[in-house]
Amino acid sequence: MQAMQISPTLPAQNLHLFEAKRASFNCQQSPLNPTTKPRPSLTRVHLSNLEKILQKQTPDPIKPDPQPVTKVSNNESLEAKGRVLLEGLNLARIWRETKAAEEMSPRHLNRLQRLLSKTEEYSPRNSLASRWREYHGSRDWVGLLDPLHENLRREVVRYGEFVQAAYHAFHSDPAMSTVQAPLPRHVALPDRSYKVTKSLYATSSVGLPRWVDEVAPDLGWMTQRSSWIGYVAVCEDKREIQRMGRRDIVIALRGTATCLEWAENFRAPLVHMPESDDPIDGQQPKVECGFLSLYKTRGDHVPSLGESVIEEVKRLIELYEGETLSITVTGHSLGAALALLVGDDLSTCASQVPPIAVFSFGGPRVGNRGFANRINKNNVKVLRIVNNQDVITRVPGVPVSEGLDQKLCNTSIGEMLNNMPLAYSHVGTELRVDSKMSPFLKPDADVACCHDLEAYLHLVDGFLASNCPFRANAKRSLAKLIHEQSSNVKKLYTNKAKALTLNLERKGLSTAGCLPSPT
Repeated sequence: MQAMQISPTLPAQNLHLFEAKRASFNCQQSPLNPTTKPRPSLTRVHLSNLEKILQKQTPDPIKPDPQPVTKVSNNESLEAKGRVLLEGLNLARIWRETKAAEEMSPRHLNRLQRLLSKTEEYSPRNSLASRWREYHGSRDWVGLLDPLHENLRREVVRYGEFVQAAYHAFHSDPAMSTVQAPLPRHVALPDRSYKVTKSLYATSSVGLPRWVDEVAPDLGWMTQRSSWIGYVAVCEDKREIQRMGRRDIVIALRGTATCLEWAENFRAPLVHMPESDDPIDGQQPKVECGFLSLYKTRGDHVPSLGESVIEEVKRLIELYEGETLSITVTGHSLGAALALLVGDDLSTCASQVPPIAVFSFGGPRVGNRGFANRINKNNVKVLRIVNNQDVITRVPGVPVSEGLDQKLCNTSIGEMLNNMPLAYSHVGTELRVDSKMSPFLKPDADVACCHDLEAYLHLVDGFLASNCPFRANAKRSLAKLIHEQSSNVKKLYTNKAKALTLNLERKGLSTAGCLPSPT
């Protein structure tokens, strides 16, 4: 009778195994389910032991467990319901244009719970020593962008996180004293092998009208002329230096934050660069008035951004004389524009300047074609990461595509455009991503999301090639993206993340900043 109760719970193809061994099963006594009627207190112990065994062991599909299971725990019931629910979500039908969505969606509820409870993981870093110059742009990243090389992807995301650290450091304490020099600022770097050596400040040359203080007297730091905008850091870890093949100097710059910085952004007329050389290829180098103002203007108690960068980098070059060095300038939005001015200035700051590369995220146009020619002549390598839906990358100037601008550059129409007051031109090599390729973001994501730095890093992390869907094994966490752009993330993921996060919190597991992409 006991064997008859066991057999219906097993696959039909395995029933003959029990028929052959029924006698042995009847005479053996299981420690978890004894044949004699146990005491009530022992039943709970047996069931607890059974649950522990089921959690630690995976059932063998060839040799089924002969022990009868007469009770299913609540956790197993919940997971079973979750599997049925998620397997019924036919994500390939929702996004027919890509199969990556189905591959990236977790098939089991317990798997996503495990991902939610883990700390944030980073892709293992390979050695760059043999090809670091190539990843740093010595060949203008030829053959590395489409498809995107995995080592270059990690480098781009890593430098983007340096810019995020600049944003966090500024917003943690944005106000500056107007009566004394600022104290050194702490920056929580994403890479502990680097150390901050210098704080950088940008100062506006314009001021707000007096009536602004009367209308809005509580703006505070939003109206200050000088603001902390970034930092200089240098790699000091010997193993990381060996992995990268050189000692790296990083200059990271944040984007627009104050009212006066916004005012400078709209000062769009092109102006001649100070101490510029003769025209290059028939074009006099010019840059946007507002960007140059923020770069060159001194504050009451701080030097200009240009002076601080040049002084610190020259000091580091002298300090590490004889070593293999590189200079990497990275920035987002306004910081990307200023990064080009920094790279151009550094290229002539010393007789022997290390290789200079600029990694810019969502950067606007900065100067005319003469400025672009000057950057190329000074051997400053520029990689512009551009979101196809980001309008900031198409201003200032005539909002034409980069491809059309390149086609018109040697024509009569191009010459006419180059002589216009707003004849802007982009600089360097382009890595173009697209918000619509992400299975997590809504196709109609708003302007703020398309320009957001975290969205940029999310898109770069998932980019394989221009003709490929979002990569299925993306590693970047979704926690920050959902927190900052929840209205632009598809409800399928926001609702799922909220439900599972609450469930994990009830179990006492922390999920702060640890929501990896469901890969």
